Amino acid sequence: MEFVVFWVPAVLAVGCGALVFRFDSMARATFSLLASLLCTGGLVVLLGLDYLGVVVVLMMTLEMSVMAVFMVMYMMNPAGLTPMTMTHNTRAAAVVCGLLFALLAAGILSAPWPDRRGRPPDDPTLDLGMSLMGPQMLTMMTLAMALFATIVATVVLATRRGRYDRLGDGLRARRADDPVPGGVGR
Repeated sequence: MEFVVFWVPAVLAVGCGALVFRFDSMARATFSLLASLLCTGGLVVLLGLDYLGVVVVLMMTLEMSVMAVFMVMYMMNPAGLTPMTMTHNTRAAAVVCGLLFALLAAGILSAPWPDRRGRPPDDPTLDLGMSLMGPQMLTMMTLAMALFATIVATVVLATRRGRYDRLGDGLRARRADDPVPGGVGR
């Protein structure tokens, strides 16, 4: 059972990561990357690093969602209606990736791995959190809320019209009052 529980998300992570480069749509590529990163976060949880795995899942979900929203707002072709490619200079990239893989694999295989000293900590999650954030956890939580408020304020200030402008105060107008015909409200 452990074999299946590990290999299913591992294969999905690699497969979804590869699909990022096959999609014509930036939105689809973003959600494919999100699926890959969620599987990776699940693998981190399976390794016994619950805190780090949950942080990866939460961070990537929020980051990819924000990225998709901004792509749909600002890109000329977010839905992939016009063919596009996400790969450029594929031969040189393949050579660089192959060399880097060989270098990293050689480093892994030739490095002298240290022997364990002492015993594992009683609470590895607490130790990992202290190693990552130290005493700055409150600062990071405050910063996260400030960034989120900034994103919401930017979107609110960027839109001149809201749903009440389009459909009236009671949202009961038969047709949306859009300045450009043919929009979503038709």
